[in-house]
Amino acid sequence: MMRVVRSLLLGICLLMLTGCGSIISRTMPGQGHGNQYYPGVQWDVRDTPWRFLTIIDLPLSLVIDTLLLPVDSHHGPYE
Repeated sequence: MMRVVRSLLLGICLLMLTGCGSIISRTMPGQGHGNQYYPGVQWDVRDTPWRFLTIIDLPLSLVIDTLLLPVDSHHGPYE
C-alpha cells in the first residue's frame, strides 16, 4: 500500500512540473528570450545547473508548444 502511495505522489509531482518551460516563457516578462516558436522547449534546453530537471519537462513542453504554435505565430516574439 505504501508503495502505491509513493508512486502516486511521485506521479503527481512529475505532472506538476510538466509544461513549466512553456508557461514561464509565455507569462513572465523577459523569460521567452524573444523566441517566437517553441519558447518552452528552448527554455528547457538552456544551459543551467538545473538542466537535468528541465529535461524531464521537455517532452510535455514540446507537446504544449506544438499545440500553441498558432497562438505563437499570431502573437510574435515573447519579450
